[in-house]
Amino acid sequence: MFTIQVNHEFCAAHALSLLGAHEPLHGHNFKTTATILGDQLDDDGLLCDFHTVQAELIDICTPFTNTNLNETPPFDALNPTAELIAKHIADELASRLDQALAPHAKVHAVSVTEAPGCVATYTRS
Repeated sequence: MFTIQVNHEFCAAHALSLLGAHEPLHGHNFKTTATILGDQLDDDGLLCDFHTVQAELIDICTPFTNTNLNETPPFDALNPTAELIAKHIADELASRLDQALAPHAKVHAVSVTEAPGCVATYTRS
């Protein structure tokens, strides 16, 4: 198996709901890592072009940049946890790339680092 990883960082604020109580609004530099997984390279020896993944990852994250996630779809209706941010980005990235990557590669996972040592990862089945 081969994997490639592409990183992107965006700044945003959020206030999580924890056990029914809202924490104070605070900001993070959210570091995202998208992982593409596949068993075969293309004729150029690539699993996928890094720039293709990077462009889509940036496009997905741009609406969140310098915003209050609690007021930004889909997190205006979802608790903006690192776990749910990772899932949203992974699902959106897969909807944009998986058909072009098939049948030999796919969006495998997205990790979101909220703070040093605090990483949430959503792995797609």
